[in-house]
Amino acid sequence: MTIRVVLVDDQQLVRAGFRMVIDSQPDLRVVAEAANGAEAVDVVTGTPCDVVLMDVRMPELDGIEATRRITAASTGAEEFPRVVVLTTFDLDEYVVAAIGAGASGFLLKDAPPEEMLAAVRTVHAGDAVIAASSTRRLLQHVGPLLRTGSGPGAGSGTPTAGPTDLPSDLTPREREVLELMAHGLTNTEIATRLFVSEATVKTHVGRVLHKTGSRDRVQAVVLAYTVGLVQPGEILAGSDGS
Repeated sequence: MTIRVVLVDDQQLVRAGFRMVIDSQPDLRVVAEAANGAEAVDVVTGTPCDVVLMDVRMPELDGIEATRRITAASTGAEEFPRVVVLTTFDLDEYVVAAIGAGASGFLLKDAPPEEMLAAVRTVHAGDAVIAASSTRRLLQHVGPLLRTGSGPGAGSGTPTAGPTDLPSDLTPREREVLELMAHGLTNTEIATRLFVSEATVKTHVGRVLHKTGSRDRVQAVVLAYTVGLVQPGEILAGSDGS
């Protein structure tokens, strides 16, 4: 099965570089490009695709609003395009806003090609938050913003409610799995820490997503941070040592 990718960036050279890398893979194919958010919404609406690589800062319509429109249009659909936001460390608030808009993950624009390819495959599979090592580093930056409400819908800037706001029907094991997800651990890493099979972890993750009403793992991770289940300074190191 070929993963269909849409590239959205206002710099043609950036899109050309991404296309060259993606089209070199037997299981990936760029099916369309867009130079701004407005074009992206139109393209995704009319082009069957699986993953959208979305720049944040663009003319006419930025990547955050484009992501919001794309995800809103696919709400309730069995299959929907997953949006990966392209960002940099100095745009923490944009990362938070993009995730709030429905992005399934984020990727550093200067990430090596192999990390970008892994990110596309990972988010398409829906099994892990993108690039665990990058996720951990980014969460250390955006975690405080999630806790103080600096993302979408921010108001008073005061911390959100405590972990008791998690769904009451989460079992202790599901809560533990959610916490490890929020630390950026993959299913394999979670299975190793809990001494269970990866299939068992996948089942727990599915139940966590269902009970928390999360569209994907990223939304569940955001929930874990906003209710205080995990603090940015507590982020664990995974098997990659990051």
